[in-house]
Amino acid sequence: MRRAAAARANESGLQILTLPNLAARLAGGFRSLVPSEQLDRAIQQALAAGGFKEIEKVRHLPGMTRAVSRALRKVWDADVSLRADATNARLADLALIENRVRRELPLAAALPIDLRDAALSRLLHAARTIGPLMIDRLSWIPPLWRPLIDALAKEVPVEWIASPHAETAWFAGRIVRAPEMENAAPAAVSCADPHHEVIESLRWARYLIASGTAHPDQIAIVSAGTAPWDDHFRALAPDAGFRLAFPHGIPALSTRDGQRCAALADVLQHGLNQQRLRRLVSLCRGERSAFERLPANWLAALPRGATLSRPEEWRRAISAAATSDASLAGAADALPIVDILARGISAAAEAAVLVLHGRALQLWQSALRSAPPEAIELSLRTSRFESDHDPADSVVWCSARELATSPRPYVRLLGLTDRHWPRRQGNDSVVPDHVLSSAIVDVDPVAEADRRHFRIIVEAATGRAVLSRGRRSAQGGRVGRSLLSEGQPEEHLSRTRVPEHAWNEADRIMARPQDAAEIGQVRSADACWRDWHLERFTPHDGKFDAEHPVVVRSIERVQSATSLRRMLRDPLGFVWRYALGWNAPRDREQPLTILPDEFGKLVHELLRRAVDALEPVPGYARASDAEIETAVADASSAVRDAWPLRGQTPPALLWRNTVDFAASLALAGLLRKEITDAGTRSWTEVPFGQPNADATERQLPWDPTIPVTIPGTPVKLGGSIDRLDLNSRGTAVRVWDYKTGQTPRNPARIVIDGGSELQRALYGLACRQLLDGEPTVVARLLYLRGDTLAVRLPDLDAAVEQIAAFVNVAVSMMRKGVVTSGRLSFDRSNELRLALPASPGYERRKLAASNKINATISRYWSAP
Repeated sequence: MRRAAAARANESGLQILTLPNLAARLAGGFRSLVPSEQLDRAIQQALAAGGFKEIEKVRHLPGMTRAVSRALRKVWDADVSLRADATNARLADLALIENRVRRELPLAAALPIDLRDAALSRLLHAARTIGPLMIDRLSWIPPLWRPLIDALAKEVPVEWIASPHAETAWFAGRIVRAPEMENAAPAAVSCADPHHEVIESLRWARYLIASGTAHPDQIAIVSAGTAPWDDHFRALAPDAGFRLAFPHGIPALSTRDGQRCAALADVLQHGLNQQRLRRLVSLCRGERSAFERLPANWLAALPRGATLSRPEEWRRAISAAATSDASLAGAADALPIVDILARGISAAAEAAVLVLHGRALQLWQSALRSAPPEAIELSLRTSRFESDHDPADSVVWCSARELATSPRPYVRLLGLTDRHWPRRQGNDSVVPDHVLSSAIVDVDPVAEADRRHFRIIVEAATGRAVLSRGRRSAQGGRVGRSLLSEGQPEEHLSRTRVPEHAWNEADRIMARPQDAAEIGQVRSADACWRDWHLERFTPHDGKFDAEHPVVVRSIERVQSATSLRRMLRDPLGFVWRYALGWNAPRDREQPLTILPDEFGKLVHELLRRAVDALEPVPGYARASDAEIETAVADASSAVRDAWPLRGQTPPALLWRNTVDFAASLALAGLLRKEITDAGTRSWTEVPFGQPNADATERQLPWDPTIPVTIPGTPVKLGGSIDRLDLNSRGTAVRVWDYKTGQTPRNPARIVIDGGSELQRALYGLACRQLLDGEPTVVARLLYLRGDTLAVRLPDLDAAVEQIAAFVNVAVSMMRKGVVTSGRLSFDRSNELRLALPASPGYERRKLAASNKINATISRYWSAP
């Protein structure tokens, strides 16, 4: 800010220097203070050399470089001399590190204490190199630089323009006190939490600018520490309509370059999988990375749901894609990249050169220099980039320490809670009190500094000062007022209040309900909210036009047992899923288990592969137990390798155990033959009613494209039968529905179980319609867990008639445009439950209306 003022005033020849730059100018010889990155790298090398007395066992821990750097800076600022022969082992270790760092640095780079001493040795040149010196509004100078300032005061005129609260007792030169100005008492407000504080501060700043009260360069938003608010300001400020500068730097992870580094760290530290690699590729696209050499659509050709957690799986998936599409032959170039990424964090440097470029690569390499690769995520979280805007013509968001040297007339102070302002000083991890007293090394305690900065900023706010705090922390805990703001009357600001001045378009609409009412989405949301509180049935509960074409098409489609179960037990969910195409979101992370439905498919896959291997020679009916066990083992080996290329699977060890358990259930089902006719032919996963069925090499008992219908209904059926046994004469057929869940109570009483148990009857119906003649059909459930249990359907005809009546009631409701929540809707196993209101009060409130609408269909939900 002083440089901007000098430019505006045309102060030609003025030199504006920091204290280290002042010492470097006097020392000459191109000497300069060692940069932070260079210092961290030298400390890292010093720690790697070992040979320490106390810190030897912890020198490799993540964060050690940063902790040692922080401790050394404290020691240097306190002007404490470290000696290698110190009686204290910890101080001797620090002295050893200091000496090693000093030897590692280039000749032009100097430690602060060495730079100060070099400047003191050349004081006789001060008159020509420095001239008259002014210390402009610094409130505190570290003891390290005080001998240099005092020595300069004897050679050249030195004056200090200082606040009344600055620590100037040691200074021997001329002190010029900043003029005291009249200002009003600061206002105090309380907000809901840090996010709300940011919104209120943006409203306040925008009002000052829009009303002409202040220019952007006269406004500051400040706090003792910026971390709790940085991300909120970074996300919200672009919509505010004015420039907001971050003098302390913007969080690196809030930028696209930072996210590229975060995506790479995610792959290296948490393991390779498809979701993480897709994110990395999407972020690095167009950045001259190694991915640019690959075909443009190489990722689109891979199975989207596959986990792909090992290089071998990527190799097979890419090979399969290249086989089906010759244009993807170049996708094999991705395999060397995948191999490097699969090595994990040990390949951090090599992987970064391949996939990162420009500022992202610089950020990554800087993070590796400041901490071990294992701590890369922590390093990235604390890294910052230079602000996009210049503070000289912008509103600033910064720390109190920064603003105290250049206060502004309009200031809003955030975080005035008993936890945050003043902050509490903790014990240094490398130089704790028992090693070196904090009274010696901590020469400017953070609590005292926060109080001093608070007084300087508030007293300089000649326009307006607002003291703000959150009633709750970012984690939701209650917090109290800071001692610094006690005695000020506090205004309670509600999160839902109507603001005097909006900070963006959404805020303006919230403040003007009449404008919001003209927006279609807002009107719809308001109507939904009102209908949510009504006990009667409304369009937002499942009411739509009769004979709606989308719903009619969903009824006319070929229904599977799964979709038919949804139609009967959750008509509203059927409309969502099959008419509107809604799907529940999938977990993007690699799961530790597979879903029950997926486990059932796994068992069925093993059964299909095993029976296909046994048919026609020697034939499942004639196969021995040993041959069946061998077939299941071969099927398990094939599925173990194939499934990770098709969908999400658990980590390797858990996946192997899951397949072994599924194989044990499949084996139990296959060993239970109950076949007396040696000529009986068996099939598994037998397709039926599928008009677009793919050609298959195996022989089937019927044409799978022949339609199957439920008699007396408009519903067509399709699917696959778990297992079908047909005797040699074609006069008897047995169908099996395998169950991988727990055996229910009284399974012999189950017929359709309120619409949840349909497969057995539907399989029997398909056999009657597709097999020649009129074979005797036996439909059974086979529970595979524990002791296997087979349960026969006593009356297939009665079950089919009951299902038909059930279907007609559900179809009639949907054609009339009146469907509501069903028996399955609020069940925890229902993945579409997410689309229903979360409050349990909604279910109770709508219960009477739902019962009235479901009066006819509900009696089927109680059917055995």
